[in-house]
Parts: sequence; C-alpha cells; structure tokens
Amino acid sequence: MNVVMRDAMRDVAKKAGERAELVSALLALTVYLTGLTLQLTGNGGTAAQALFVAAYVFGGFFTLREAVTTLREGRFQVDFLMLVAAAGAAAIGRWEEGAVLLVLFSLGHALEEYAMGRARRSIEALGALAPRTALVRRAAAGPAEPTEPVEVPVEELAVGDTVLVRPHARVPADGFVAAGSSSVDQSPITGESVPADKTPVADRAAALADPAATDPGSRVYAGTVNGSGTLDVVVTRLAADNTLARVVRMVQDAEERTSPTQRFTDRFQKVFVPGVLVLVAALLGIGALSGEPFTDTFYRAMAVLVAASPCALAIATPAAVLSAVGRAARGGVLVKGGAPLEEFGRLSTLAFDKTGTLTEGRPRLTEALAADGAGREELLRTALATQRLSDHPLARAVVRDAPALLADAPAAAGATGAPEAVNLRAVIGRGVSAELDGEAVHIGSLSYADTLAGPPVPPALRERTEELARTGRTTMLVRRGDRWLGTLGLMDAPRPEAAGTVAALRALGVTRTVMLSGDDQRVADAVAREVGMDEALGGLMPQDKVTEVARLRRTGRTAMIGDGVNDAPAMAGATVGVAMGAAGSAVALETADIALMSDDLRRLPFITGLSRRASRIIRQNLWLSLGIVAVLVPATALGLGIGPAVLVHEGSTLVVVANALRLLRHRDDG
Repeated sequence: MNVVMRDAMRDVAKKAGERAELVSALLALTVYLTGLTLQLTGNGGTAAQALFVAAYVFGGFFTLREAVTTLREGRFQVDFLMLVAAAGAAAIGRWEEGAVLLVLFSLGHALEEYAMGRARRSIEALGALAPRTALVRRAAAGPAEPTEPVEVPVEELAVGDTVLVRPHARVPADGFVAAGSSSVDQSPITGESVPADKTPVADRAAALADPAATDPGSRVYAGTVNGSGTLDVVVTRLAADNTLARVVRMVQDAEERTSPTQRFTDRFQKVFVPGVLVLVAALLGIGALSGEPFTDTFYRAMAVLVAASPCALAIATPAAVLSAVGRAARGGVLVKGGAPLEEFGRLSTLAFDKTGTLTEGRPRLTEALAADGAGREELLRTALATQRLSDHPLARAVVRDAPALLADAPAAAGATGAPEAVNLRAVIGRGVSAELDGEAVHIGSLSYADTLAGPPVPPALRERTEELARTGRTTMLVRRGDRWLGTLGLMDAPRPEAAGTVAALRALGVTRTVMLSGDDQRVADAVAREVGMDEALGGLMPQDKVTEVARLRRTGRTAMIGDGVNDAPAMAGATVGVAMGAAGSAVALETADIALMSDDLRRLPFITGLSRRASRIIRQNLWLSLGIVAVLVPATALGLGIGPAVLVHEGSTLVVVANALRLLRHRDDG
C-alpha cells in the first residue's frame, strides 16, 4: 500500500508541475486583457502599466528560466529571441507590445507542452499496465505444501516465485504457466487482437532453467490480461527486467534518439539564431544612418526579431516522432527513436529471412504420393510407425501430421493394433532404416534410395519425387521389403498472413521485396512464389546475407526483417533492422531498430504505414515552419507589428503540434 501511495503522490506532483506553466500563461493573459481594457476606456495610467508589468512577470517566468538553462549550455534558442524583443519593447516604453508578445508566446508554449504531454502520457500509460502488487504462493514446509497466497509489491518478486493470477486480473510478471489454463489478452505487449490460449509447461524445472525455450503457448508477460481461468505463473524475470519494463524504458529513450530532420533543425537553429541577432543589429545601424527616429527603428528591429523566431520549427519533428513512437508502442511495435522511424518511412526495399519470418519455422507433411501397386494408407502407416522412433525434425513432422491424412486417424495415432517398428538406424543427412513386422523399412532422400540394394526406384515414382522437389518440397521415399510404397513431401509452410502482408506492403509503396534463405534455391523459389516476393536468394550462409543486404543498400534504403538473433549481422548492415517476435527475446529487443513484439507479420504494414505518415507530417511541419518565417520577416520589415507576428507564430506552433498528434489516431490496418 505504501508503494501505491508513494507512486500516486508522485503522479499528482508531476501533473501539478505540468499545469503550472499553463496557469501562469492564463494569469498573464488575464492581467494583460485587464490592462488593455483600462487603457482603451481611458482609465489606464499607472494601473494599466502595472498590469502590463505583471503580464511580463507571469508570461516571462518560464521563458526566462528555459532561456537561462540553454544559455548556460552554450545554446541559443527562440526563447532567447523572444526575451530580447520583449525587453526591447519595454526599453522604448511599449509595454503593451512586449506584454502581448510574452502572453501569446507563453500561452502557445503552455498549450504546446500540454499537447505534447498527451503524447507522452500515451507512452507512460504502458508502464501503468503492470500491477503494483502480486499474489505469491509461499511454501510452508516445502514446494508441495503452499500456504494461502500473500500479497507483495511486484518489486519483491524473485525468479522462481509462483504467483496466482485470478480471472480477469493483470499478469504481474514475465513467466510461464505452471498450473491452470486460460486465454490471455496480450495486446498491450504484442498487439495481437485475439487472446492467446495458455497451458501449463510439461517440465517446470526445464522451463525455469531455460525460459527462452519455453513454448509460446505457456509463456506470459507482465501487463497482459488473464481471461476466465486461474493461472499459477512461475516468475522468470525481475520487475525491472520484464518485457513491459524494457519496452517502456526503450520507448522513453527513443525520445532522445534524434531523427535526421531533428538533427538538421538543431544545426539550423545554432546558426540561425545568431544570424538573426546580426540582422537586427544591421537594421538598427541602417535606421541610425537614415535619420529615422530611434524608437521607430528599434520597434521595427524588435518586430523582425520576433518574426524571425522559428517557434514551430523547434517542435515540428519532436512532436511527430513522439506521437508516432507512442502509437507504435500501443500497437505492439517498438520503434527506437526518430532515426529508424524516419528511415523506415522512406524505404524502398524490404529483405526478409525465410524460416520463422515468412514461414512458420517448422516443416509440415503436405503430400503422400503412393507408388503404383501400393496404397496411400500403407505408405502413411509404415512411415508413421518408423518415424515414431526418430527425433529428427522431419520425423516429428511426419508423426504429427500423418494421422490427419489417414482415413482412420485414431488407429494411426497409436491405438491398439497399430504397427510398431524396431531397430531404428539413422544414416546422417540421408535417411533411416528399421524393421516392421519382420520386414526392412527404408525412408530417405532420392540419393539414399539409389544406394540401397534390391529393386531400384520405379521411373514413375522417381519422376513424381523430382517434381515435388522442384516445387520446393523436401522429399522422403519409403520402401518396405522389396516394395516401393511411395514418397512423402514436406515443406516449411508460409505463414497464412504472409501473402496478404506482402501485398499490403506493395500497396503502401514498397517497390522491392527480397527473401534471403539458407535453404535450397528451389525451396526458396517455391516459398517466394507462394507469398508474392519479387526475388528469392537461396543457399545463403549468414555472411552471405550480410553481403546481399549491402548490395541491396546500394540501390536504395533497405530494411532487414528477421528473428533478431540469427539474422543480427544482416540486420545490423541494413538501413533499419526489424525483429519479429521480440516479446520473448531480450536479444531481439536490444539489437533491433524496430521490434515487432508478436510473430504476427501483419504488424509490418501497420508500422510501414505509420512511419510513412510520420515522415509526411514531419515534412509538412518543416515547410510550414520555414514558410511562416519567410513571410513574416519581410512583412515586419515593412511595418507589421509585434502583436500580429506573435499571433501568427504561436498559431503555427499549435497547428504543427495538432498535425503531429493525428498520428496517435493512426489505424491498425495501415
């Protein structure tokens, strides 16, 4: 309870501090309007003058404080120009002009900060997702004798603790399900729209020893919402290191990573502000030489000083970046700052890893073609009985998928009477042999089949096997005794959403999609055709992928999409590295420029559309900001007053911020 009270008090103090500038600006506006009313009704004099001075105090306090801070750091910003102009107006007795300058500037700045706070709050809301406390099952005499759950602050949770997650409650820590089953809403972390089913791990000790290897169907994250079941979750990460904490920390850090446009505006201001001061000095000198009254010359110089202050320019890019990064985080995508956001918004080429990115990452049994004179059921039963003895990934795929292809799936799945093989022998990289009902069984590649004694592979079966291989299948011929039963075709199937994702990316303006794979070129070509890729390169080692990404970069900005671990070298060499499924991988979170928290490829069009829109808004804001300066400087030199110039500037600042905040409403579908 003390932790909750302390955090609540801190939040109240922070909100009060955010509102102080707005309150001060409103006070400045109130006293200025009161003084102006007195002056217009002929009752001005000392009272009106005092009110204008008060407007200086209320309107200039926060501006002066910020200007002093930046000057100590050796930087000139627009705040300094505004203070100089206000001081100049006071020096020639134009207190009402200086007051309106500071009032409008402070009001615009306060509203700008309030709007920016809205974008920041959308990010901070992520941190509020995790519960403050957790119900921990503490053991009394041993692990088998747990007491009633005890409520403790999440900061006190240790790796290995078991926490009770009641129905419809938020999960307090990263971990795995040890008991119970439920559906968990993971959208705050992964952006998935459908709750994910969660079941207990088979081996608690093994899962605790290697949490990264835990099946996603048993893994849960802090801040997600439990469904109608009750779960016992074993903690695998401390509160400070869980996935939600990492995401919040990295999103907050992203605000400090400036984009190319932001770096340009920073460099521009460093040169522009001193240049404006030189211009003002020159105008004063010209006025003195021309014989114009000093007060007129000085007022015009101060008006030009205000007109040349690029208020909107300073906030144009940060507002858009902050809004886009916050919106991406709410959609299950972590963007590490303005640089990758802007670069991704200008990409022309996307390079994809195949296995686990475009495909599901596990082979499936897709074809079972019986030889002439043999039956499909006998082919599948023989393969199933033999491959049950093997732990090879292809063998596991046959055992998993063959029952569904049989007419009597229950019997094939291991019911009484199903055949059982013995004496399995593996020929590494080629195939296996075993005995089934006293007959020798051989299963393997075409090259393995050609080494066997006895009848050769029938020409028709060989032709059908080679045709399967040409379509990207991994093939396994099956022989029992002296009879060839047929061939099995396996394939790492494309993700169901892969083809739609590639089409959506093309509609968003991506002109080239390339698949990079370590598999055989025929397999790569088959997958590429199925998902609609422009190009496929197979047989690549990790260093070859780096070379290919470098080649693609020579033709335009290129992103590399992979799993964040195996493809890390290629991702590092790309313009932007994108990791999929980063919620379960600390390495992926750290190495990628952009991380899709789930394995859902449909998050890719979302972030592509968002980044492209952010890039457009940044350019719009930039041109609007510079255009205002280009119009106002000659206008004030020709006689436009300080008040109208400030009004236009502050209005443009609010337009820029409002334009950026539109990114917070970006739709999930693009």
